[in-house]
Amino acid sequence: MLDLIIKGGTVVDGTGSPVFAADVGISGGRITAVGAVDEAAAQVVEADGLVVAPGFIDAHTHYDAQLFWDPLASPSNEHGVTTVLGGNCGFTLAPLKADDADYIRRMMAKVEGMPLPALEQGLPWSWSSFGEYLDALDGRIGVNAGFLVGHSALRRYVMGAEGTGNAASPEQVAEMVRLLHEALEAGGLGFSSSQSTTHSDGNNDPVPSYFADRDEMLALCDAVGDHPGTWLEFIITGCNAFFSDEEIDLMTQMSARAQRPLNWNVLSHASTMMDRTRHQLRASDVAAEAGGRIVALSMPSIGGLKMSFASYCALYLLPNWGDVLYLDHDEKKAKLADPAVRQWLDEQARSSEGPFQFISTWANMEIGDTYAPENAGLTGRKVGEIAAERGVDPFDALLDIVVADDLRTALWPMSSDDIDLAWEQRAELWRDQRVLVGGSDAGAHLDRMCGARFPTEMLASAVRDRGLLSLEECVRLLTDEPAQLFGLKGRGRVAEGYCADLVVFEPDTVASEPIVERTDLPGGCERLYAGAVGVEHVLVNGTEIITAGEPTGATPGTLLRSGRDTETVLP
Repeated sequence: MLDLIIKGGTVVDGTGSPVFAADVGISGGRITAVGAVDEAAAQVVEADGLVVAPGFIDAHTHYDAQLFWDPLASPSNEHGVTTVLGGNCGFTLAPLKADDADYIRRMMAKVEGMPLPALEQGLPWSWSSFGEYLDALDGRIGVNAGFLVGHSALRRYVMGAEGTGNAASPEQVAEMVRLLHEALEAGGLGFSSSQSTTHSDGNNDPVPSYFADRDEMLALCDAVGDHPGTWLEFIITGCNAFFSDEEIDLMTQMSARAQRPLNWNVLSHASTMMDRTRHQLRASDVAAEAGGRIVALSMPSIGGLKMSFASYCALYLLPNWGDVLYLDHDEKKAKLADPAVRQWLDEQARSSEGPFQFISTWANMEIGDTYAPENAGLTGRKVGEIAAERGVDPFDALLDIVVADDLRTALWPMSSDDIDLAWEQRAELWRDQRVLVGGSDAGAHLDRMCGARFPTEMLASAVRDRGLLSLEECVRLLTDEPAQLFGLKGRGRVAEGYCADLVVFEPDTVASEPIVERTDLPGGCERLYAGAVGVEHVLVNGTEIITAGEPTGATPGTLLRSGRDTETVLP
């Protein structure tokens, strides 16, 4: 007898092949039959009129902390995600010395937007080695999850406070390499690092990995190449703007030396910046010529980014805006009220640098929550409308509202690039072998975004609403393609012998719900949340974690370990 049969569904198998009608039989956590299945089963899921697809894979998350208080990885689970990959950007919670726990917590709170009270109260902080961290999660998670080993954690463990602002000695590099070998042997999926100027710790200093020299970086990449089923993930300043030749060469050497693929985050595309996009993808061509492989992550959806002048967000990444926004509250507020400073900020924001240029279309920005009496009734309105009523420039109208609210105003930037040409270009990029759909940052930036909803957003917008992708192609991009890049054994397809990671959804209604605020984090902290529409069932290793659209509470997820659950993918 089978454990479960999904009867009468339309199978999209993940390979890009045409859909077909079939039953799917499951036993022992694996798919045992795809076709006409007559064998009896302990459970039957009726899927008439529904699509049966492989569970979606999220290649770039920061669920490293959240899985301790939320083993279901919500809301990713509701959107059909069955596998999450964490430890990205060089930020992990291990290896860890007890005296450094507060530093790591405050760094994660600053750089990844995880509320400090949630980090303090929601995790046991009982581990030292990376292997002990993995063991603390093993056997208690609802989705499959694996983690890269973060450079900043390695550096802090070896160098302590000296890891900020200083180069490592040869002896310190050797110790980092030893620890990385140990972590990869324990099941770490690879190595991640950041040398981006946008990443700072709780003291507003660059994160420790920023100070690594080329020799240190390559020594750590060399170590990765000694372990099967591993890869590299990297973010550098040029990822958010324009790669220099030196940055391309460094990434190329990292991949070529390790003989492992390297992915970088994130390729942000705008229809007016196609030359920049082509330049960024040139890194992949250079790497290929040198025997490496570089892949860019790119998010399929736009919008849904909450901002505030009161706390770190994308506004801080606008050219030179940090000079004002990193000031203390009262001084920052005074500067934002100064007409000369406003003019300077507006000019800087409109420069062609960086992927956040769309933010500077102030008239398109939507006002969220407000607090001052004079701002009553502005929630949900566009800044441009308000400016026209007041007879002022949109940027002045925006900052008048913000200053009146003591900087607390919630702001929702609306992309000015929501046009057919831009969407067609995005679809072209998704199909490019140098690009991987991903970059959700799920589990991070909890107060300002909810990237976890990207699979249902992509199915709704790119497939159903705009017809840019076929259903088969979209599912492949969300399943088999990441599984192949990262060497995830037995995942990413609906096929006999594969793990029974499956999502069953209604193709005519699948979508994301609107983003709302929830107060459900440890310490009473809030986060942004979006549930899913039309996702009826989600199975992980043959067990339902979502049924009739609701979480079951089951925790059948596998803690993915390199070599055992992954295989080597050479450039």
